[in-house]
Amino acid sequence: MVNRLIVIVLFEGVDLLDVTGPPEVFSLVPREATERGGYEVVLAAETPEPVTTAAGVRIMPDATFDEVGARAIDTLLVPGSVEVDSEQRIHPVAEPGTVARVKALAARTRRVASVCVGAHILAAAGLLDGKRATTHWSTAQRLAADHPAVRVDPDPIFIRQQGEEGEVWTGAGISACLDLSLALVAEDFGESVALSVARRLVMYLKRPGGQSQFSVPLEQVSTTRRVEDLRHHILSHLDQRLTVPDLAAYAHVSDRQLTRIFKTELGTTPHAYVESARVERAANLLETTDDTLERVASVCGFGTVDTLIRAFRRRLATTPSEYRARFRITPPPLSGAPHGPA
Repeated sequence: MVNRLIVIVLFEGVDLLDVTGPPEVFSLVPREATERGGYEVVLAAETPEPVTTAAGVRIMPDATFDEVGARAIDTLLVPGSVEVDSEQRIHPVAEPGTVARVKALAARTRRVASVCVGAHILAAAGLLDGKRATTHWSTAQRLAADHPAVRVDPDPIFIRQQGEEGEVWTGAGISACLDLSLALVAEDFGESVALSVARRLVMYLKRPGGQSQFSVPLEQVSTTRRVEDLRHHILSHLDQRLTVPDLAAYAHVSDRQLTRIFKTELGTTPHAYVESARVERAANLLETTDDTLERVASVCGFGTVDTLIRAFRRRLATTPSEYRARFRITPPPLSGAPHGPA
């Protein structure tokens, strides 16, 4: 019985969940599915010394890069790390030493995968050139700007690309390491095995929607006072009519000018932006209140529950009821509970 060797790259400041999440998924593969070979997970670093993660937790490597480089690696898993400057801007970390090690190990690995901003390391190593890739939504524009040879798609939870040199997978936001790991299990052992693991983790085997359901589409950066004013107006009047003519009249521009402004400044259309804002507000209400769907549809400007449902299906690939069941923060009211003092 030969186990598939999965090497997870360690370096100073690495995100803790990127490192610890995937092994948890791999460890839950049922024993009967691995009778002819399971997984061996090895944490590798430059030296045998403990590595301090971004969370401050120290991790002891199982081996050095030189030691694992002498073995047949099935999957090389590259986590990420970011630095935040004084203005709270996020900068993905791709140290030259780590990039060089990843490039060398990848050359003799069947399958390479990155978690979250680990995609920036793969890109710096040239492993994503000409390929479609994803990363955490907050650094997607940076990835595209720094590496124009990479076709960045910020929405998918993970992307698999097959090339002459082997498979390359990229995963999105930090918790998407679990989704990506489940996908690897499905490829290796079949979807039925991956589904059993997903049930143990209380996860979707295939999460509904992409990163757009968790990113903040309202945080797009604009460069003009006019657009900032329009955004504020929209967010303050979601329950009112916000058609292109309405918004154009508010901004004192023509319909065509308004559309051009949105395309240039926010990379979207006025209609799509308004719908995204309404879905974002509705999602927040579904998470934090017991408001009926009729109430949510009304205060968010959808008018009817049917319109609300259609918008959720378009934007999040799920329904409002499914979203609430999955992500609600406040508990549902107790059946038959008294509404006041006895």
